Amino acid sequence: MMNIPLEERPRERLLEHGVSALKVSELLAIILGSGTKGISAIDLGETLLNHFGDLEALVDASISDLIQIKGIGKAKAIELKAVFGLAKKLLATTKQERAPVLTSLNAHKALIDLFYGEKQELLAVLLLDAKLNPYHREIIGRGILTEVLVHPREVFAPALRNHAHKLIIAHNHPSGDTTPSAVDLRMTKLLTSCGEILGIPLVDHLILAGQSYYSFKDNHLLI
Repeated sequence: MMNIPLEERPRERLLEHGVSALKVSELLAIILGSGTKGISAIDLGETLLNHFGDLEALVDASISDLIQIKGIGKAKAIELKAVFGLAKKLLATTKQERAPVLTSLNAHKALIDLFYGEKQELLAVLLLDAKLNPYHREIIGRGILTEVLVHPREVFAPALRNHAHKLIIAHNHPSGDTTPSAVDLRMTKLLTSCGEILGIPLVDHLILAGQSYYSFKDNHLLI
């Protein structure tokens, strides 16, 4: 970094002009701290972006993927994953949808960040108050790529504990196909019946795949 003119050094530019003045590769250079023989930290940041295609793919890359890049050892890969993980956790706490969940799109916006970059199937619940305002969400099941193993009591436990009026569930399909499986259909039917008995209606079930989603409510599959 010492052979780069002072005004172009990422740390100095960040101090002088703020984060918004830096390119992604420059921010990555600050995280990396140093480059490797013949490659500056900024060049290494550019290499990472070019290799993975975009920032989203870079954030999703595993440590084993990262260390394939020349100049990225295990320590640097761990530091990158820690920063990316922290950013995801911040997103999860600051990007929750607070408007009433009146449509499947509202529900999708309220839940999508929970599934960002996940390679396993997850099952999440979104709790609604009497005015359909979301006020609690959590992941209640983690599967093994093709199936989430969950019992109805695990779905409704957060709803009962937090005095929910209504409930939405969502899970992801890492395959990218939002088409509901036979297991999805059976689970939704069972949970709908349980919700009626408990007085906590299941108002929708979303299947997410990337930015796409499937709504059981929109497709008239809730009994």
